[in-house]
Amino acid sequence: MNGTSHPTFFSKIARATRQLLSLGVVVVCLGCAQRPDRADDRLQAQIEAPAAPEVPAAQWRAINRLTYGPTSAVLAQIQSAPSPRQWALDLLATAREAGRQAPRIPAELSSITAPLPDLFEGVRKEREARASVPAGTVINEALPGPKRFDFSQDPDPLFFNRTQLTKSEAWRLAACSSDEIEHPLLARMTEFWFNHFNIFQHKGPVRPFVGHFAVNVVRAHALGRFEDLLLASARHPAMLYYLDQWLSVAPGQTGANRRGLNENYARELMELHTLGVNGGYSQNDVRELARILTGWTVSPRSPDGFQFVQRQHDAGSKTWLGHKLPESAQQAGVAEGEQALRILARHPATARRISQRLAEYFVADAPPAPLVDRLARTFVETGGDLYRVMQTLIASADFWSAEHKLYRTPFDFACGALRTLEAGADRSKWLQAFGYLAVAGQPLQSWQSPDGYTFQASDWLTPESMSRRIDFALNLARNAPERKDLYRFLGGDSLAIVMNQNPPLRMGFLLGSPEFNFK
Repeated sequence: MNGTSHPTFFSKIARATRQLLSLGVVVVCLGCAQRPDRADDRLQAQIEAPAAPEVPAAQWRAINRLTYGPTSAVLAQIQSAPSPRQWALDLLATAREAGRQAPRIPAELSSITAPLPDLFEGVRKEREARASVPAGTVINEALPGPKRFDFSQDPDPLFFNRTQLTKSEAWRLAACSSDEIEHPLLARMTEFWFNHFNIFQHKGPVRPFVGHFAVNVVRAHALGRFEDLLLASARHPAMLYYLDQWLSVAPGQTGANRRGLNENYARELMELHTLGVNGGYSQNDVRELARILTGWTVSPRSPDGFQFVQRQHDAGSKTWLGHKLPESAQQAGVAEGEQALRILARHPATARRISQRLAEYFVADAPPAPLVDRLARTFVETGGDLYRVMQTLIASADFWSAEHKLYRTPFDFACGALRTLEAGADRSKWLQAFGYLAVAGQPLQSWQSPDGYTFQASDWLTPESMSRRIDFALNLARNAPERKDLYRFLGGDSLAIVMNQNPPLRMGFLLGSPEFNFK
């Protein structure tokens, strides 16, 4: 950095950022960087002056909002398209088609999508292996950092759950950073829906099923019908375990694993997954829905990991959201729950909540109300067809308006950095990204409460988070080949700062630019 050490530069960034934010000035780390004290004329003479056409803002916006970042291939595609909007709509169409196909999961990670009975069997074998360990033996659960994404050895039965969990983490990083593994917009939609139907991977019984849930529930329905996505999530072992639905039985039931009525899933189903906190339901509705769903539990032998146990179901009459449900006939209880889920999926409040969240994710932290109205109308008119809702969003003027800004979350930034450096196959880079997410406040699949991570800039745009971000960017991109095809997207100030660095540092500074962090 022209003689300035990285620690000194890093401290200057942190100090300047804190001072500016204390005055209410919104900046990103590159904007705080100071020019070196001494210009290197010889370096400047070697710099090939970049082309200076008008910044194609629409191309840049579409790439960074609908994928995680500008790979060379994606940049070439959008530049050859009739228009950025047409490219975006075509990308959406190919994402829907990709979601209908089997995922391209690397062979060493493919056990995350093993049949669910096989995953349950792996859990059983781990339990047996641990039971055979001599009393007093300490089982070291810690996973050495460099070994985290090394799956070259046969898995130890003692650590089946941990292995499945780390494979799901590796797939998430691979999917967001490599188009050879996952369609870029489908990866984004998978992140959105995984966050919407959040599960906490460190809750004991959830661990081996996280990857299966992400691929076979979230990815498979990310651009399909919301109703199908909701039903699939409700029946999956990961969700049944996470929100304790598998334990919920009719009041008065006793015995192993029977703890009476559990309202956890019913509450989050309405508050977070569908209607929203202001969706017009009451605490009595929560309890009645919990009664409707009694008997929904897991099955280690069932192909979908689900079973309905009639004897655990509350067959009494219920009144829920104004619907009067008569006493259930024998074997009719599971249909009662499925009908309740369909009612929620088709409710106007659900249409509005999903539309609001999609607009926040793709358009702005506070999206225009007319846009949300249009999305909700499309949702209702198409029966919750998420592809059609996304068509409406991408075709809207609001998506393309320069006045709407989004700030990258840590996960978005990590994936964007990997894509921009075209490092998706480099597992040492995955490890760096994993470590960054852990310290940046967004560790993979590890948000404990069911509301999921926030996407709001106000929650991520802080001096400390930006310091960690620039540190990660400079380390990840050190000695990375220059992407001169990206310089045309930088503003004048950002370009001057980037070009004033030694070549091995330029990509790190590009990743720290306002143009890369705000999209």
